[in-house]
Amino acid sequence: GLEARSVTWSEQQRLAKLLDDDPVATDGLVEALREVKDDGEVARIATAAAIADRAFAEVQPTMVAGTTEADLALALDHAMRTGGASDRAFETIVAAGPNSALPHARPGFRPLADGDLVVCDFGAVYDGYRSDMTRSFRVGGSGSGQEANLLSAVLDAQEAGLALVADGVPLAEIDRACRDILVEAGLGEAFSHGTGHGVGLDIHEGPAVASTATGSLRSGQVVTVEPGAYVAELGGVRWEDTVLVTDDGHRPLTGFPKAL
Repeated sequence: GLEARSVTWSEQQRLAKLLDDDPVATDGLVEALREVKDDGEVARIATAAAIADRAFAEVQPTMVAGTTEADLALALDHAMRTGGASDRAFETIVAAGPNSALPHARPGFRPLADGDLVVCDFGAVYDGYRSDMTRSFRVGGSGSGQEANLLSAVLDAQEAGLALVADGVPLAEIDRACRDILVEAGLGEAFSHGTGHGVGLDIHEGPAVASTATGSLRSGQVVTVEPGAYVAELGGVRWEDTVLVTDDGHRPLTGFPKAL
C-alpha cells in the first residue's frame, strides 16, 4: 500500500513498475499512528512552544501604531530563530484592522492604527516538532466598545472549550462548547472554521476538533483550541493554545498571558 496523500502519480507509476503490481492507495494509516505522542515528542513540542512564547514577549512591546504587519511578522520569525527554533512552524500571521477579519490573512504593509484589532498566529519548530499559538489585542488597549466585547466573547469561548479537554471527551463536544458561547454572544455566524487540530511533525495533524468529528480525545494527543470570530466591519479575534491531553484534563504547552 501507499499513502495516497503523500505519493504523487509519477511515484505511484514508478512503484508499480518496480513491484510489477499496482500498489493499493491507503489514507491516514501513518497519520493515525502519530496522533498520540510519546514523552520525547511532547518535550520537543513544549520546547517549540516555549520558544514562541519568548519570541512574542520580545516583540509585543513593538506592536504599536505605525509598525506594519510585515515588519512584526518578520520580527517574530527572527526572535523565534534566534531563540532556538530551526524554523517557523508555518507562515506567521500578523493581521490588523480589516485584514484581521480574514482568518488566514497574509501580513501586508499597512501600518497598525489606534483601535485596530490585531491577530497574531505563529509557531516555532524545534527538532522537527511544531507549536501553534494565537494572541489577539486592540492597538491602544482593549477599550470598552465592540472590539472589547469581541475580544472577551472569543476568550470566553476558548476557555469553555479548554475546560472540557481530557481523555475520552468527544471532539465535537469541545467544538460545541466554544460555538455555543459565540452563538449566545450573537457571533455564531462569525465563527467560520473548526475549533482545533492536532500538532506535531506537521502543523495540522489529527485529530480534528470540529462539529463533524466523530471520535474522542485520547491521553497523549497534542491539540489546539482556537475559536475565532470575524466581522467584516470590525475585524477579527482568535485565541489559540496548544495543550497536551492527559487522563484527567490537559497541560498547557503554550502559555503567553491572554490579557484583554
